[in-house]
Order: sequence, then structure tokens, then C-alpha cells
Amino acid sequence: MNALHQSNRPGVLGTIAAAVISVAAYSGMAFGDQVKVTLSGDQEVPAVKTSASGGGTITINADTTVSGSVTTTGVAGTMAHIHIAAAGKNGPVIVPLTKSGDNAWSVPAGAKLTDAQYQAYKAGDLYVNVHSAENKGGEIRGQLKP
Repeated sequence: MNALHQSNRPGVLGTIAAAVISVAAYSGMAFGDQVKVTLSGDQEVPAVKTSASGGGTITINADTTVSGSVTTTGVAGTMAHIHIAAAGKNGPVIVPLTKSGDNAWSVPAGAKLTDAQYQAYKAGDLYVNVHSAENKGGEIRGQLKP
């Protein structure tokens, strides 16, 4: 009985591995691009000298829905947004973020990009920034790189 049990083990493990790979592949397609973003003052335009920093994950799906959040340290954020513009340039707000904690900002439920904004994302032309009273145009910023 033990020999029979051991002889089936490679087949069972192979089946489990195939199932895990299939689920992982499907999940990646279902959830879209999870973009890790790092925010700093030197990415702002013009650059801001600050010890503040931030980071998080923004998910952009093929159906153009957006979700995610960023957290910050060293800055009393007054507002945060996703903007459309290439690195080195400033652009308009396309998704205002909601304050979800002392140092946390979240994409509101139901946020969605237009087709043009989704194409800009694919080109690397979206960014997240957090504004402060001292730096009303933005204290820290991070480009969303697909």
C-alpha cells in the first residue's frame, strides 16, 4: 500500500502544480497591472527638497478600473491625486484620492480611466502625488510605470 501511495505522489503533485499555475495566470489577467510606486520630492516638477516619502500599489485593470493606495511618512498631506503627464512634466488630476488614514490615501471605489487615460498609463504617463500646505503643487510624486 505504501509503494502505491508513493507512486501516485508525483502525479498528484504535478496536478496540483498545474492547478496553481493556472489560477495564478488567471488571477493576473483578472486583476490587471499591480504597479508599485515610490514617491519622493525629487520626482516633483520642480523638484522639492524634503525628507518626506511614500509608496504603495496602484492596480489598473484592462477594463480601465483603478484601485489601490499609497502611504506617506514625513508629510502632513492635504490632498493626493493621480495625474496625467510624462515624467518631468505636470498635468491635470484624473483621479482624486481619498484620505483613508493619517498617512494613507486610497483610490475611491468605482474609479475608472478613460480610454485615452488608459493609453497614457500604458505609455508611462500617469503619476501619483501628495500635496502639503508647504508645497501646494505637490511635495512627493511617483510615476506609474506599467
